Amino acid sequence: MNKIKCKRRTFTDDFKHQMVSLYQHGKSRSEIVAEYDLTPSALDRWITQASQSGSFKTKDNRSPQEQELIALRIWYKTNSF
Repeated sequence: MNKIKCKRRTFTDDFKHQMVSLYQHGKSRSEIVAEYDLTPSALDRWITQASQSGSFKTKDNRSPQEQELIALRIWYKTNSF
Protein backbone atom coordinates (compact mmCIF):
# COMPACT_ATOMS: atom_id res chain seq x y z
CA MET A 1 0.00 0.00 0.00
CA ASN A 2 1.43 3.40 -1.01
CA LYS A 3 1.19 6.29 1.37
CA ILE A 4 0.67 9.72 -0.10
CA LYS A 5 2.88 12.30 1.54
CA CYS A 6 1.32 15.67 2.09
CA LYS A 7 3.43 18.78 1.98
CA ARG A 8 4.11 20.05 5.47
CA ARG A 9 2.41 23.36 6.09
CA THR A 10 4.03 26.23 7.92
CA PHE A 11 2.29 28.95 9.86
CA THR A 12 3.41 32.44 10.76
CA ASP A 13 3.77 33.53 14.36
CA ASP A 14 0.92 36.00 13.78
CA PHE A 15 -1.39 33.17 12.71
CA LYS A 16 -0.39 31.11 15.74
CA HIS A 17 -1.06 34.07 18.04
CA GLN A 18 -4.49 34.50 16.45
CA MET A 19 -5.35 30.83 17.03
CA VAL A 20 -4.21 31.01 20.66
CA SER A 21 -6.19 34.22 21.13
CA LEU A 22 -9.34 32.58 19.75
CA TYR A 23 -8.90 29.75 22.23
CA GLN A 24 -8.23 32.10 25.15
CA HIS A 25 -11.34 34.09 24.30
CA GLY A 26 -13.62 31.07 24.51
CA LYS A 27 -13.65 29.41 21.10
CA SER A 28 -13.45 25.66 21.59
CA ARG A 29 -10.40 23.71 20.59
CA SER A 30 -12.45 21.47 18.30
CA GLU A 31 -14.02 24.47 16.53
CA ILE A 32 -10.61 26.03 15.85
CA VAL A 33 -9.15 22.74 14.61
CA ALA A 34 -12.08 22.12 12.26
CA GLU A 35 -12.45 25.68 10.97
CA TYR A 36 -8.75 26.22 10.22
CA ASP A 37 -7.91 22.62 9.26
CA LEU A 38 -5.28 22.21 11.98
CA THR A 39 -4.09 19.19 13.87
CA PRO A 40 -5.10 19.15 17.53
CA SER A 41 -1.47 18.56 18.54
CA ALA A 42 -0.29 21.69 16.70
CA LEU A 43 -2.90 23.87 18.40
CA ASP A 44 -2.09 22.34 21.80
CA ARG A 45 1.63 23.00 21.25
CA TRP A 46 0.97 26.64 20.31
CA ILE A 47 -1.21 27.16 23.38
CA THR A 48 1.47 25.65 25.62
CA GLN A 49 4.27 27.66 24.02
CA ALA A 50 2.30 30.91 24.28
CA SER A 51 1.59 30.32 27.97
CA GLN A 52 5.14 29.23 28.86
CA SER A 53 7.33 31.72 27.03
CA GLY A 54 5.17 33.73 24.66
CA SER A 55 7.36 32.48 21.83
CA PHE A 56 6.77 29.80 19.22
CA LYS A 57 10.48 29.13 18.68
CA THR A 58 11.65 25.74 19.91
CA LYS A 59 14.81 27.13 21.50
CA ASP A 60 12.74 29.52 23.63
CA ASN A 61 10.65 26.67 25.02
CA ARG A 62 13.36 24.24 26.09
CA SER A 63 13.52 23.12 29.69
CA PRO A 64 16.63 23.94 31.73
CA GLN A 65 17.61 20.26 31.48
CA GLU A 66 17.37 20.31 27.68
CA GLN A 67 19.46 23.47 27.53
CA GLU A 68 22.11 21.93 29.78
CA LEU A 69 22.23 18.75 27.68
CA ILE A 70 22.69 20.77 24.48
CA ALA A 71 25.46 22.83 26.09
CA LEU A 72 27.22 19.65 27.25
CA ARG A 73 26.97 18.11 23.78
CA ILE A 74 28.46 21.23 22.21
CA TRP A 75 31.24 21.30 24.80
CA TYR A 76 31.99 17.62 24.24
CA LYS A 77 32.16 18.05 20.44
CA THR A 78 34.52 21.02 20.71
CA ASN A 79 36.71 19.42 23.37
CA SER A 80 36.86 15.80 22.21
CA PHE A 81 40.29 14.28 22.57
